Amino acid sequence: MTSTEKQDSQNGNFRKFLPDLDTPRFQAIAKNDPYGHAKELLEHHRPPWLYGLYVHWRKLLEEPYKGVTNDGTVRPNLFTLRDEGVPIDAIVAAANTITSQLSPSQALKTILHIDSPEWRSWSNPEFLLSNKGIRLDEITPSLRASVLSLLEATLSPEGYAKAVAAMRINHFLGELVNAPKVMNEHSYNFALFGSPSADRAWGFSFYGHHLCLSVFLYRTQVVVSPWFTGAEPNVIDAGPHEGTRILHEEERLGLQLMQSLGGAEKKKATVYEQMKDGKMPKGRWNHDDQRHLCGAYRDNRVVPYEGVAVASLSPPQQDLVRQILLQYLLYLPARSRELKLQDCADRFAETHFCWIGGHADDDPFYYRIQSPVVLVEFDHHSGVFLANAEPAKFHIHTLLRTPNAGDYGFALRGLVEGGVAQEYVWEG
Repeated sequence: MTSTEKQDSQNGNFRKFLPDLDTPRFQAIAKNDPYGHAKELLEHHRPPWLYGLYVHWRKLLEEPYKGVTNDGTVRPNLFTLRDEGVPIDAIVAAANTITSQLSPSQALKTILHIDSPEWRSWSNPEFLLSNKGIRLDEITPSLRASVLSLLEATLSPEGYAKAVAAMRINHFLGELVNAPKVMNEHSYNFALFGSPSADRAWGFSFYGHHLCLSVFLYRTQVVVSPWFTGAEPNVIDAGPHEGTRILHEEERLGLQLMQSLGGAEKKKATVYEQMKDGKMPKGRWNHDDQRHLCGAYRDNRVVPYEGVAVASLSPPQQDLVRQILLQYLLYLPARSRELKLQDCADRFAETHFCWIGGHADDDPFYYRIQSPVVLVEFDHHSGVFLANAEPAKFHIHTLLRTPNAGDYGFALRGLVEGGVAQEYVWEG
């Protein structure tokens, strides 16, 4: 198993791949604000592969929401309403502090219907492709602080710290490639869905480069799904936030699990031996998502189970699966996280672990853990802003989905009591 020191070195060797900032691409992004940068993609179709993917994403958005499944059929009755101890009054108060500061034009863009399809229009590239809500680097310091206070009130302390770290790493990347107006600590959008309430369903979306969170709330229950968290690089090695680092635990634990498997189990878990394998069918790899399957707009993707059954693993190996899932549930408050982890463990008989790539200490890799109630992915990527042509340990994408209509709280919405009386008589 790779040592902590070796992992530190692998995550920290990104400076060998700093790009040439005199190229037209980096000269353009240095001059652009987020709107000019978005025009590069939406009007000039640069880069063409991402524009093609964006067009495909918009086609996917036209489909009614169904949810990620393993076979195309949504399984019912997997999720229930329950008390998860979420501090809903404090969360509502934090949200109301935001709405009280919005101008009429800001409110029109920011407070959307709870069933708005814009729930699903988040994306993780740095291009501003869905300009809804308010953007944190364009608003007053007071309003920005209020949005961050809502995040802090909703997430666990550890989850909030992880989100802030992702934002700071995004800022660091903006400094490395001289694109501070496009990528900075506050280059994120925020939108509300529904009206903040202690007894009615509502939620919010917080999204931008390498950090996208979809949050659904009903009374004392919370769903944080889907979410996406990435980093390029995944460590800050200079400046006021030197030492900030994310996604290394997901990396370490995933490799530890794979290396713990026996020969036959490794073979069964390995779907493809190469990160870009000639045996992959068309569409299994693309320039942006690379190996992960359930990123932006993939709300209805059918992802068959692959790999080794978790129920067949030894107790210590199953405990490693729990530790990995715990990292992926970190955004949830403690009681909610505990309940969700138990939901996952209860489904170990239907849970699969699969792998792409090698499993030596130096190898980049992809893995997925998937069951009827959770799907998580981890992927080492090649460079987007950095110049590494091959996947590297310092560029990581992770995500979580709740299959079978669990994303965006959809599976719970049909169980929610109506909040407005149907009866009405005009008494004027």
